[in-house]
Amino acid sequence: MNESNNLARRLLLTACLISFCCFLGSYMRIPIVPLLATSLGADTAQVGMINGAFMLVAGAMSIPSGLLSDRLGRRVPLLGGLTLLALSSLLLYWSQSPLQMGLIYLFFGMGLSAFSPTLMSYVADVTPPETIGQAYGLYTMALYGGMTLGPAAGGFVGTALGLRTVFLVSAGIIFAMLLVAVFFLPVQPPHRHHERPALLPQLRELMANRRLLACLAGTGGGCIGFGMFVTFMPLYIRSRGLGTMEVGAVFATQALSNALSRVPSGKLYDKVQDKSLLVSGGLAIFAVALGSFQFFGKVLPLVAVAAVMGVSMGVAFTVIGALIADVVARPLRGLAMGCYNTSVYAGMMVSSVGVGHVIRGYGFNAGFSLSAAAVAVVMLLFGFLYHRAA
Repeated sequence: MNESNNLARRLLLTACLISFCCFLGSYMRIPIVPLLATSLGADTAQVGMINGAFMLVAGAMSIPSGLLSDRLGRRVPLLGGLTLLALSSLLLYWSQSPLQMGLIYLFFGMGLSAFSPTLMSYVADVTPPETIGQAYGLYTMALYGGMTLGPAAGGFVGTALGLRTVFLVSAGIIFAMLLVAVFFLPVQPPHRHHERPALLPQLRELMANRRLLACLAGTGGGCIGFGMFVTFMPLYIRSRGLGTMEVGAVFATQALSNALSRVPSGKLYDKVQDKSLLVSGGLAIFAVALGSFQFFGKVLPLVAVAAVMGVSMGVAFTVIGALIADVVARPLRGLAMGCYNTSVYAGMMVSSVGVGHVIRGYGFNAGFSLSAAAVAVVMLLFGFLYHRAA
């Protein structure tokens, strides 16, 4: 038993390393792509279309990628996704027009959609059920840490060595993780034929799983709120007369508190009997924090609210990921994680498009209030669906 637990621990730590480094390498490109695109003649709308293409493809392809990992095993989509991520960075290094960058970003979306749900499913596959919460706490902390440090690392490398060099560094980091996956993650065999029902019965089974639907609703609604923060918070801070340093302080505080709360949240998940209370409580505090930003215009209160928001997100989303692994049978886990990733991108796209129009017409206060209300409604929907399944 100890040997089995030690193996599971090593595989989890390897998956965390791969996740951290791949999101670090991928998100190094986030602040650099708009700068390179504008230097090649792109306007603001074209930059938005490049990012929109990535989000659309990543969301649309996550479900089929998850299904593929259930059918062929985790290794094929995992290695394929890593290859596409590394390749997209190399192609960006050679790109010469905004159109080329947009087409290359489609490969970025495809790679991320294959990589992310597959590795999340792999973590659940190799983790004993009694420690699934701790595993997802550690894994999502690594993931979010890479997402948080990536843009800062990209900005540093771009300033020191030039914009295009960032893409070479990104490709090198991701390719190194491809080798780690090849040599240190054992092959997960595909499910036997009798374990693989036809696609339509699989979809019907997932859609009949009210607890899964509750988790997907909580994810999508929470990401509407998070999309408001990520997309429009910098503009709000600037509108209150604060500068770039203050923007960085608010975002760094949210990211740090989010990441650091993940492991304690996972441990709490393994000990609490009614795990839905953690999701509902996290979303409730998230809604209150998001709606509170509109009342503050100084950096210290904004930083304090961002810290509360980060902790609430860390609790809610860590528990949602672990719940999905718990409430879905293993042969359907990849498909379920694909649905989870699609919900993330769909929520953020809805926020970026819809809330932007609200802010343009009625101001930031209306945007914060509407986003907070959406998170609160989804919190109630989560509780209703989750407990109806009991």
